[in-house]
Amino acid sequence: MKNVLQDLNKAFESRIRLGLMSALMVNDAVDFNTLKTLLEATDGNLASHARALEDLQYIEVEKSFVGRKPHTRYRITAAGRNAFEQHLAALEKLLQSTGNFTSGAIND
Repeated sequence: MKNVLQDLNKAFESRIRLGLMSALMVNDAVDFNTLKTLLEATDGNLASHARALEDLQYIEVEKSFVGRKPHTRYRITAAGRNAFEQHLAALEKLLQSTGNFTSGAIND
């Protein structure tokens, strides 16, 4: 089980980052306000988590103006898709490994 835990990506431990990546896995792009509503996050919280994923090059940020209002959209990168798929695979292995409990002991 220790090996499975090592395969989890710490970048996705936060519910905001996990949700953001999940939304981007199934959409070409998602705008800031949609993500904010979907994830029930504050502006600052969402922005800081998005920035962390951008710094890791897991997402791309596209900023523009619609009229005079700023419009921010996010897209997942190939590296981000790969990292998230690996994280999901590790989660699946973790779930499967919990089936190896016998009498309260873990079979490593």
